Amino acid sequence: MNIDILTLFPEMFTAVTSSILGKAGEKGILDIRLTNIRDYSMDKHKKADDYPFGGGAGMVLLADPVFRAMEAVKAEGKRSLYMSPRGRILDQELIQQLAQEKELVILCGHYEGVDQRILDYWNMEEVSIGDYVLTGGELPAMVLIDSVARMIPDVLSSSHAALDESVYSGLLEYPQYTKPRNYRDMEVPEVLVSGNHKNIHLWKLEQSLRLTKQRRPDLFRKFLSKGESLTKEEKKLLEKILEIDR
Repeated sequence: MNIDILTLFPEMFTAVTSSILGKAGEKGILDIRLTNIRDYSMDKHKKADDYPFGGGAGMVLLADPVFRAMEAVKAEGKRSLYMSPRGRILDQELIQQLAQEKELVILCGHYEGVDQRILDYWNMEEVSIGDYVLTGGELPAMVLIDSVARMIPDVLSSSHAALDESVYSGLLEYPQYTKPRNYRDMEVPEVLVSGNHKNIHLWKLEQSLRLTKQRRPDLFRKFLSKGESLTKEEKKLLEKILEIDR
């Protein structure tokens, strides 16, 4: 996958070009390309923003440097995203959709937003990572890139790693433990060291069901509404969890 990022602060993206994603880049699986919007400003001071028509607080990103930057990365025909608090919430469904793309263009806004003509002309999808406002689109873009990249085959070291956290159709992840088995009189659950893979699987599912029901009832209801195909033992677990509120 090729990802073009248009930003006023390319230095902020060091984190997404290192570690696991950096290794994916070395393998040729993921190519993250940074474009500094200021480089495409025709102003002698490399100005990229101005006051909004009609008044209002703050500055707005100018259309011209962004248009030039979009043209430079050959954005025409590519799926283009604008990180915005008024956009569609980034969820697993959208992440999986984006992971199927060969090319993505991500525009990181700053100040009070961008000239609307940018969004209209380039048919940009507005994407949000939550109902709150940040100083710019760089951090949301990193969240999007990381979540999408890990769904691409061979980015993670194990072919199953990306599925582990969503194997129960969006349920919250079960508790994890590692060595030592006893730490300050706190024991690892016996089932996890039993070697019984069936019981371990059922324990993990039960923990995921309990946590999701308690902390994210919206996800729990979604899980129930999907009518997931469960084994006899899994159905018993689910009935046990549902029985708690009856």
